[in-house]
Parts: sequence; C-alpha cells; structure tokens
Amino acid sequence: MSADIPFNKPFIIGKELYNVSRAVLQGQSSGDGPYTRQCQATIADMLGAKHVLLTTSATSALHIAALVSEIEPDDEVIMPSYCSAAAANAFRSVGARLVFVEVDPATLTIDLDHVEASLSDRTRVVLPRHYFGTCCDMDRLLSMVKDRPLQIVEDCYDAFGARYRGQALGTLGDFGALSFHESNDVTCGEGGALILKSEEAFERAEIIREKGTNRAQFFRGQVDKYTWVDVGSSYVPSDLLAAYLAAQLEHAEEIFSQKQRIHERYTSGFRRLTDAGLVHQQAVLPDSQTNHHGFLLILDSESTRQALIDHLAKHDVAAVFHFTPLHESPMGQRLGYRKGQLPVTEDISRRVLRLPSYHEMSANEIDRVVATIYDFFSVPVPG
Repeated sequence: MSADIPFNKPFIIGKELYNVSRAVLQGQSSGDGPYTRQCQATIADMLGAKHVLLTTSATSALHIAALVSEIEPDDEVIMPSYCSAAAANAFRSVGARLVFVEVDPATLTIDLDHVEASLSDRTRVVLPRHYFGTCCDMDRLLSMVKDRPLQIVEDCYDAFGARYRGQALGTLGDFGALSFHESNDVTCGEGGALILKSEEAFERAEIIREKGTNRAQFFRGQVDKYTWVDVGSSYVPSDLLAAYLAAQLEHAEEIFSQKQRIHERYTSGFRRLTDAGLVHQQAVLPDSQTNHHGFLLILDSESTRQALIDHLAKHDVAAVFHFTPLHESPMGQRLGYRKGQLPVTEDISRRVLRLPSYHEMSANEIDRVVATIYDFFSVPVPG
C-alpha cells in the first residue's frame, strides 16, 4: 500500500500525451525520430553542450563512455564508493579495475584528497558523481589531472540543470551522463543522455549507440550503405519516450523552480532542528548552483535514521535511505574490498535520509513532513 505522501510521484506538466500520440500518428515510434532529434538539440542548447546523444538510460550513456575511453583490462577507474552500481557496471564490463574512494561528508561528493592519493600510472578515468545535483571542486579536479592521459566522466544522474561557476554539470569533463528516470526532475520514465566534448568521441559514440553500425552516417548521406564497423549495442530510445521527454523539457525551468521552492520550504522548516544540531543538511560549494533535485537529512546514527523512517511510515510518509557503499556490497567484496576500508563513506551512508520531493508536492504536504519530524524529536514546531 502506497503512502499518503509518497517519496516520489510521476507527473504530467504539458503536452506529454499529445506528443506520444503524435509520434505514433507520424509513423515512427522507434528511435532517432523527430522527437529524439528535438530533445538532443534542446538539451545541447540548455547546457551549452557540443554534442548530445539520447540513450536508453544513464547506465547505457556511461557504458558508451567506457567503450569510447578505450579502457584496457586492469586500467583503473577512480570513483566514489557511495555511488550507483550502474556506474560501476559500466566500467567493470569493459575490464576496468575499480578504485573506490571516499566522499566528502559535507557535500557527499567525491573526496578529492583521496582521488589525488589514488592516482597511478594505470588511472584512465576519474568519475565524479554529482550527488543530488551537488558537485565537488571541479576546478581542482580538472587541474589535478590535466597533465595525465585520462578522462573525466561526470555522473550527472540527478544533476540535470545544476551548474559549477555558471557552467552546466556534464559539460566540464570529457563525458557527462544524464538520467531521465522517473525519480528525476525532468523525466520520461526511463531514459538518459550522453554529453560529449570532442568530435572524435562523438563519431565513435554514435556508432556504438547504433549497435556498432554506421547507420546514422548512412541516413545523413555520408556513406553509401551502413554496416557493422565497431562494437556496440542498442542504446537508442524509442521516439515515444523522446516525445514524452520533449514536453517535459519545454517546462524544464518551471520544474526546476518548483523543486527549488520545495527545497527552500524544507530548509526553512528544519532551521530549528538544524540549529540545535539534531539534523544536518548537505553542503553546497559557494561556486556551484544545485538543481534542488531532492532533500535529504543527515542524522546522528543509523539507529536514529531507522527509527525516523519507521515514525514517518506510521504517519503515512515515505522516506528512504540511499546507496549501500559499493565496496561493502557482495560484488565489491568479490572484487577484493572489505568493510572498514572507507570509514567516512560507511559512516555517512548509514545516516543519510531522503525525504519526499516531487513536482506536485504541496506546501501543506511539506509542512506535514516537517511537523512529523519535529514530533519525532519532541521539539515544538516553530510558530
């Protein structure tokens, strides 16, 4: 049975259903139709990106990036352990050795001191996860690796629309992976996009995305016939999904503004608890602009978090924890990692609690979540 206030809720804001119907009536529901091209152009314009390829998911975008990066067996990929299995799988599937590092306990983004200490002659990729639309010090990261033969792959799963020093996340490194999963702000249920800087990388990525064929070049008249020219898979989304996404992109600024209002109301509502040190919130670097993707609290212990989850559930509010650190997972253990190796990550991951945040969430619903948490701490709600 679903909660009265769910963690997330899909929504329709514009012409989603009209666009889907129109895609069918126009005679193309498969990939790379007019809506796919429209979405790619819109995203490129919004982010100031040179190249954008719509994909079936952020996972497939990361896998394409891994293939284009030409990872060889035992080449190293540095990434935070507090990250999704999707990012790990994308690079493990091409034979990379995954080097898990700590996160900064304030921002929950990759710990750059640990990155610097982990760089080696075998490092080929550093993957910063822009957690909840918050980034690390990208200037420092880019400076750290500028003289090394490696790539920066930005995992922007929940960072679409966020910026660092005015530049869109996903466009600072060599590759950026976006997600349009149902849980994200702008969505089409399932879907993603790959952002690329170089022309050479784009040309190969386009082939990999099309099952390893030069089909796209054929349709542009660049080759006489298309054939199998490289490794690849079917990473082209249906134009039905792109049609839905196109409608959401038309209202992207409205969606981001609503998420900001939700975030600000939560922040204001929890000020007394924050000032008392009962809860903490994710820090954001002064030079960055979050997309206010969601709202999380950092509690004092795992037991407090579980008790609060149970308390909220009793009041029909859904709140959830997030990643199990990858190095502690069964797969991480098979790769040779052990509990205790990344103590900061292990500690913070047990204390993060994500609260409901969805487009149609009302002020009354936010206030009800806040009041329920004040009740848990036996603190009067500010008048």
